[in-house]
Amino acid sequence: MTPYVLPAPPSRPTAEPNTAYLIASGDLRPKANLAGWPTQVRMEADVTAAFAELGWTVRRANPVDPETGHGFISSQRMGLEVFKSIPADAPLIVAEAVWQYSHHVLAGLRTHRGPILTVANFAGTWPGLVGLLGLNAGMAKMGVAYSTIWSVDFTDDWFKEGLRSWTSTWQIPHDQSHVRPLPPLGSSPEVDLGQALARQLLADKAIIGVFDEGCMGMYNAIIDDELLNPIGVYKERLSQSALWAEMLTVDDAEADAVGQWLLDAGMTFRLGTDEATELTAAQLRWQYKMYIAALRISDDFGLDAVGIQYQQGLKDLSPASDLAEGLLNNVARPPVTSRDGARVLWDGRALPHFNEADEGVAVDAHVTNRIWTAMGLDPATTLHDVRWGENYDGEFVWVWEISGSVPPSHLTGGYAGAVGWRQDPVYFPLGGSTIKGVCRPGEVVWSRVFVQGGALHVDLGRASAVALPDAETQRRSEATTPAWPIMHAVLHGVNRDQFMARHKANHLNVAYAPDAATADRALLVKAALFAELGVQVHLCGDTAL
Repeated sequence: MTPYVLPAPPSRPTAEPNTAYLIASGDLRPKANLAGWPTQVRMEADVTAAFAELGWTVRRANPVDPETGHGFISSQRMGLEVFKSIPADAPLIVAEAVWQYSHHVLAGLRTHRGPILTVANFAGTWPGLVGLLGLNAGMAKMGVAYSTIWSVDFTDDWFKEGLRSWTSTWQIPHDQSHVRPLPPLGSSPEVDLGQALARQLLADKAIIGVFDEGCMGMYNAIIDDELLNPIGVYKERLSQSALWAEMLTVDDAEADAVGQWLLDAGMTFRLGTDEATELTAAQLRWQYKMYIAALRISDDFGLDAVGIQYQQGLKDLSPASDLAEGLLNNVARPPVTSRDGARVLWDGRALPHFNEADEGVAVDAHVTNRIWTAMGLDPATTLHDVRWGENYDGEFVWVWEISGSVPPSHLTGGYAGAVGWRQDPVYFPLGGSTIKGVCRPGEVVWSRVFVQGGALHVDLGRASAVALPDAETQRRSEATTPAWPIMHAVLHGVNRDQFMARHKANHLNVAYAPDAATADRALLVKAALFAELGVQVHLCGDTAL
């Protein structure tokens, strides 16, 4: 008999035949969960009906909470409790019709012994597909096996056949023939440049400044030092509270000078007076102060790239970070001096910013900046959410959008084509301006750095940003987030389902080249650089390599 109080052995329910359990990871922000819940209910009903056609029962692991008014798992602690009610070896469906915080459910998924299926709606208004991509990337990083599928309305034959495959084999095969390893590279000026830049990075090293890691539960966006340091990249861990404190030291005259520069450059703003629902001059002034503060702190620490989380924490103190972020990534932008006024910081240069503190983007943006600068190209780069897409005039055209922070040089008309809209009050209670516009037609190199199997990987590919009629652009914008900038993108040699099955992030990086031949050369330099660093390079779709 032990003299100690031993915990009761953990117990789990017993799995029932032909029964799958369903969970839905949600947002941390209560208003967002309430707003998305009706769409989630419809999606779950459709998924349940599709399983019923196969003779399967779908059982929700947790009921709707009468106090919150929804059934999303809305915190990591809640996720741990919900998983206690799920048989450890039961088939598990993670159904997502909204953006979700992956860390709410990753602890349970890491130790779940049964087959896992992620399912999302392929729709613009509620971005379940974006949440699914982030969740899949998190499980890929953890080394957790999963199957995945998506649908517009959950009635198509492809979706139903996928469920049939999963319930009989616990796998859903996807065509990934568009992905191939980097072939041996011969000698060329582009290969020489990429390898030389890689050796420079390894020798001189680079510092990425992170204003708080783990934005919105994006476990996949955190890269351990043990993977970054061998490629010459080191983190400076910063606090958003320090950014806010620095903002408080910026005087109004300095902030207003930033605003006047933007107006002189041709940018316009949709201003109102209601702080709760409209963009106001007071919100803009705080955003200008954030832009100045971010540059000064970056100067203090000698940063080579910087990332601001914003969500969570800073959203309760300040208007959105997006305006500052887009400006930082642009070469032409309002000048900011050191505190003593003696130096213009990053004069005539972009300071790469990785939105939402996504460290895969940090590595990519810094590398892109080095390559594009060495090639004499505009180094402005940004991430985009893989938001949605539909066929148009015989080809699939993606909607890529980022939360308001695109560099103006990416837009048709530059600053003159940029309009500041207020961020959605549901997600941004203190408002703030976006940089809304339509990305200009042109040749693009896209990429994504991610973690899988304990190693760094990068997917590289080509795309074309295309022009669509104004009415179609408006339709797509209104079907997603009207306040955000939009890129109409056509991937080269990669169809919708191939991309969804392969991509290991909710984000991707883009950079423009002046023509197709230059874009091909830039991609070659990038491939050579990453290969020289020891990153596993994967070519996706049609490239010149």
